[in-house]
Amino acid sequence: MSNIATPPEILTQPPDPAQLEAWRARLACGFPAVQAVLADCLLEAKAALSPAGIDAYLDCAKALGRMGRGAEPVLAFLQEWPSVARVVGEDLLNDVIALIQAMQKSPNSRAIAPLLQSLAAVARRLLGSGPMRDYLRVARELMQRTTVSLHGHHATFESPGLPAFLEHAPRALDVLNVAGLSRWADYGARHYQHHPERQRDYFALQSADSRAVLQRERHGTLLVTVERQLDLTLRGLWQDHAPLLSYSTGFDDSRVPMPFFDMHGIALPDVYDAFKGPGNVSGLDRYRAALAHMAGHRRWSLAQVADNLSPLQRMSIECFEDARIDHLVLRQYPGLRPLLLALHPRPVESACDPATASCLRHRLAMLSRALLDPAHGYHDEILNAFANEFHALLAHGHSSTAEIAGLALRHAALTRRQSDQSARVFFTDTVVSYRDDNRHLWTFIEAGDEEDSFAEPRAPALPDIQGLPPRHYPEWDAAAQDYRPDWVSVYEALHASGDSGLIDHLLAKNAVLARQLERLLDQLKPQDRVRIRYQEEGSELDLDVALRSLIDWRAGAQPDPRILMSHRTDGRSIAVLLLLDLSASLNDEVPGTGQTRLAVSQEAVALLAWAIDRLGDPFAIAGFHSNTRHEVRYQHILGFSERWGEASKGRLAAVQAGYSTRMGAAMRHAAHYLGAQKADKKLLLVLTDGEPADVDMSDPQALILDTRQAVKELTQQGIHSHCISLDPNADAYVRDIFGHHFTVVDRVDQLPERLPRLFMALTR
Repeated sequence: MSNIATPPEILTQPPDPAQLEAWRARLACGFPAVQAVLADCLLEAKAALSPAGIDAYLDCAKALGRMGRGAEPVLAFLQEWPSVARVVGEDLLNDVIALIQAMQKSPNSRAIAPLLQSLAAVARRLLGSGPMRDYLRVARELMQRTTVSLHGHHATFESPGLPAFLEHAPRALDVLNVAGLSRWADYGARHYQHHPERQRDYFALQSADSRAVLQRERHGTLLVTVERQLDLTLRGLWQDHAPLLSYSTGFDDSRVPMPFFDMHGIALPDVYDAFKGPGNVSGLDRYRAALAHMAGHRRWSLAQVADNLSPLQRMSIECFEDARIDHLVLRQYPGLRPLLLALHPRPVESACDPATASCLRHRLAMLSRALLDPAHGYHDEILNAFANEFHALLAHGHSSTAEIAGLALRHAALTRRQSDQSARVFFTDTVVSYRDDNRHLWTFIEAGDEEDSFAEPRAPALPDIQGLPPRHYPEWDAAAQDYRPDWVSVYEALHASGDSGLIDHLLAKNAVLARQLERLLDQLKPQDRVRIRYQEEGSELDLDVALRSLIDWRAGAQPDPRILMSHRTDGRSIAVLLLLDLSASLNDEVPGTGQTRLAVSQEAVALLAWAIDRLGDPFAIAGFHSNTRHEVRYQHILGFSERWGEASKGRLAAVQAGYSTRMGAAMRHAAHYLGAQKADKKLLLVLTDGEPADVDMSDPQALILDTRQAVKELTQQGIHSHCISLDPNADAYVRDIFGHHFTVVDRVDQLPERLPRLFMALTR
């Protein structure tokens, strides 16, 4: 588990009262519900928007308030637009306003609120202004096609399916890209144009054919589903904190889009299908290859002046520079070689006839393959001579873009043919799909047509944020009997370390109890340990395999990376995650003990961790607390991949209590890790001293019902939840959440003894 920084606080100062009042006056909105949240919304807007963006934000909210649709659209816009602007940029506001105006002029003004309420969730799934504009276009086309009029009557009726489409678009975009969403919407508009009820069911994802079409359109690996993994890869392996953006591959018929990066971030396709060829590369691995290549460019490439270079010369320089970057990437991470070789085409040397076609692309693709693959097998003397010179340049360092450009220009001059100008171009096996479009390589003294092909300007990038981005989870809305999508932001971090000696002292204090537990453990401990070899992740080095891999590597062959081994025990397959409520109430003192509830909990958890470590079960510990839905802190204390030892003891010793208890979100995040464990039984133990609550929730039942829904979700995932409550009044609510799966510890001082025994009873 890597060190994870906690999320930063809002990077701005609150507005002064005079400025706030000026903004209130400019908004001129008298809705009480709007006035209640206006200050918080303006503070968030000040953190996310430029001064011009704030002006546009207030003007748009004022216009929404005068549309006659009540407070709901104004509230939705004020609360959601700053989050949208962070992801897709402020410039998109004009497109949103245009769609709202079209809805207002049509009978579809009721759909304005669903559009604004779901906009932030949609933006987080699309990750770029281009796909977001495509989404707004799809919504507009659906509105136009499903808004109906009666023949013979001068009456037009609102679209039955548009509000449902807008409300459920985030769910659809969990599995589709924008192009797939467009085809799914087209099917519903065509088949149910004259069936209002069935149209509503279709776009609400309630009908069987809606789900069937959704499944049919689903393909490949969506960027939104792996964005977090890729972001961690970029940060962890390359120390690069550039934001990841997406672009749609389904709406550009004129060219095949390619990945690119610029000052605004790294842009990747919204979906990658598996690469069908040697190796059958998955969509995720295609993303990894593209990301590694662009990260290499960002680290080692420098822009060159392009004004005096011909297109042929620039193509040659790009080919050599791409090969240099691949070489340096593989030097740092040699395990990527099979992946890059699988994705790089292998042109047949004699495939292109220069007498009938331009072979420029074929010639450069062969050269690129030769520079990447020492076993290329090409016999062309010039190609081999330049390959040798290329490797000589990189033998003792990184070389440079300028030095490689000189080599490329000599190659272009030596290999140029008259037929390179032919309109008939040979394209077979010439596209290297994981490479970007190299716009970053060129700078122009004089502006020209070259920039026209580049992506439209984006909003300025946000300041770099250290640590992991938040993970968003839904929350159950009992009144609506549905989820609020992406409602809660969970920030995870590796807990800071403290004095591990404190935990050793607590274990020594309970030595008598430990000896009693040890006798019980002997009865539970499996007798037969089975060694599992050939693992890429494991607890021990497999010396035989490691030596064999070392010999292969020194002999120039591809070594087997599976050099580790792990152990499992026959008859016991259990994974456990202990989730600690670290809310402020744990600071209360336990009567008659002189200890806080937190100290007693530390003592109990230390004994439990010691016991489970003796058993050998996969085990993790995490703590959580919350400060509104915008900030749920999830702290890793012990990970599944590490053993109970000094590091984890130090984290447990350093835990502190504070804030509130948004339990449902923490349980959903815990299930993300527990669900990945390969065990027959997965147990989530929740240690808490009170009912779920948070400062932004006025209804005391709301988070209780959400946590109950989270328990149901975990059960469906095969995860068993059990609550250990330190609240003597827990019977009033804990059964509603966990059913019969709970234990109330009336005397908190007995927790160190009862917690390990309870675990043994649950896992026997």
